Amino acid sequence: MSVLCGLPILECVYCLACARWVWKKCLYTAGHESENWGLATASEFEAVPHLCRIVLAVYEDDIRNPIWAPPGGYGINPDWVILRKNYEETEARVPPYMIYLDKDNADIVLAIRGLNLAKENDYAVLLDNKLGQTKFDGGYVHNGLLKAAQWVLATECDILRELVERHSSYTLTFAGHSLGAGVMTLLAMLVVKNREKLGNIERKRIRCFAIAPARCISLNLAVRYADIINSVVLQDDFLPRTTMALEHVFKSLFCLPCLLCLMCLKDTCTLEEKMLQDPRRLYAPGRLYHIIVRRPFRVGKIPAVVRTAVPVDGRFEHLVLSCNMTSDHSIVWIERESQRALDLMVEKDQAMEIPARQRMERQESLAREHSEEYRAALQRAVALDVPHAFSPPSYGTFSETEEWEDSGGIRRDFSILSSKRRRDSWDEFRERLFDTDESGRMVLKKS
Repeated sequence: MSVLCGLPILECVYCLACARWVWKKCLYTAGHESENWGLATASEFEAVPHLCRIVLAVYEDDIRNPIWAPPGGYGINPDWVILRKNYEETEARVPPYMIYLDKDNADIVLAIRGLNLAKENDYAVLLDNKLGQTKFDGGYVHNGLLKAAQWVLATECDILRELVERHSSYTLTFAGHSLGAGVMTLLAMLVVKNREKLGNIERKRIRCFAIAPARCISLNLAVRYADIINSVVLQDDFLPRTTMALEHVFKSLFCLPCLLCLMCLKDTCTLEEKMLQDPRRLYAPGRLYHIIVRRPFRVGKIPAVVRTAVPVDGRFEHLVLSCNMTSDHSIVWIERESQRALDLMVEKDQAMEIPARQRMERQESLAREHSEEYRAALQRAVALDVPHAFSPPSYGTFSETEEWEDSGGIRRDFSILSSKRRRDSWDEFRERLFDTDESGRMVLKKS
């Protein structure tokens, strides 16, 4: 009898818990995760709308007669296109891509389009993602995207090397959307690890812009490559927040909202410490640029704001239950909103009438701030005991036991190294604050 009386109480507790969860998720908006990030400036964000248009141009069958061109056109010169490859020419290994010599901006751009819902080969690349299957540079990466990036590098290595050597003052930029963003992320990392294949190009000349990327690299890699890789996310976009294996997402397209709700529930109930300690959990790569265009309980759009950071914890961990979570993934909307945000930044700078000298000093200061933020993110990863958070040697990767061999032939275990550094730090702290008396007891130092 007592058991039967207890059932309604359990049901009530369960219903209240579910109602509280639903209430919290309905109040959770995309602005929460980036509210403490810094504001992006026009000088660092100005490349994003232009690169969005270049990526969007890859979707066209004929650039000279575009169908999807935004107002004002793509802003690219068809005569500067070095090559374009369609599905037949890529042997279905990757989506179509284009190499563009941007003479106006002194840039060599390799751009790739996103997933084509009508192409089975794109699904094959995206779904080749067995959890923890592939290691790279001390972390874990998406297996299918890595193989696609390796194919692109092997195929276009000679052309890229020739362009890099001929235009020694140009930057080398990798840009992609959605599926293509993941491929370009892995390609940029491959180029950094094999710079001799491109004429020993300097690391500072390499950059990557992943637009609405899939989660494709582990947390230690996401932070370590934040100096060259930038992710651009529009408001509530679901893909950079999708923690479940992508094969399950696209196999369940017939009931995607149901699956997203289940994923949302699962992530909400997972402790953040557990997320950070999972070395095979994949993340959106690099430095994050979050475009905010809406506020809760407000009708219509707000003036677009772009916030940026290199976060370690709180890196797009939770899905946002929003009617815009899929539309915000569109490259068309990302291009429009990024341009709107850039126009507001430029307008604000013009209103302040910043002299050219001060503007240059501001850009140098911004570069220093980014460098300091990058180092702080690496230190934060170490402090949180993120697996493999220490940078490995430039020539090697971690083994299953998290060891590597340095140039002197000494094998080092990183878990031991981490605890040793914490112990050394504590010993130094103790020596600064305490003395030892005659009986051997520690006493506080007198100031």
